[in-house]
Order: sequence, then C-alpha cells, then structure tokens
Amino acid sequence: MKIKQEKRIKKHRKIRMRLKGTKAQPRLFVFRSNNHIYAKLIDDEHNKILLSISDKDVKVSKGKNKSEMSKEAGILIAKKAIDQKIKKIIFDRGGFIFHGRIKAFAEGAREGGLTF
Repeated sequence: MKIKQEKRIKKHRKIRMRLKGTKAQPRLFVFRSNNHIYAKLIDDEHNKILLSISDKDVKVSKGKNKSEMSKEAGILIAKKAIDQKIKKIIFDRGGFIFHGRIKAFAEGAREGGLTF
C-alpha cells in the first residue's frame, strides 16, 4: 500500500510543476480517500485556500453510492465558486487516475457551471 501511495504522490508532484492557480483562475485540488472526497480552490500566488468542501457537506446522502456523492460534491463546489464570482478553474486531480469518483466530481463541477 505504501508503494502505491508513493507513486500517487510522485505523479502529483509532476502535475503540480505545471499547474499554478491564481485568484482569477484558482486550482481545484481533489483528494479521494476510501470513503470520502475532498476539494479545495487554491490561489497559489498568495498561498490561500479560497473555498473547501467535502462530500460530507452534501445534504442527501442516503441511497447514493460514492460516485453519485462525488458528482453532488462537484455541483456543490461549483455553486459556491460561482457565488464568489469564480467561473474558470484549473483542475488538479491530485495524482489520481481520471476515472471513477474523480471523473464524476469533474463532471459535477462542469454541470454546476465551472469551466476547465
């Protein structure tokens, strides 16, 4: 398990060398644990977290699987970002493969109105 996590962290470092978030176009960082998904909008110029959510913040959780909860979390962060007048973001998948819950989260964010 430790080797798998080290590989993900190595991928994330490579990704982070290319991605820089600004106040106008922040970086949407996504972390996936075994049970939950967490996301933050980060301004890398000033090292500030503009917004953060998790799938625990989604109201209706009964009867939904993890992918559906991830999609709802993506929609929720999109609504909160649009309230702060943020429409364009840079998506940072955190070294995870872009499928499953990460992909569902990204689709939810796009449905909510974010562009990346």
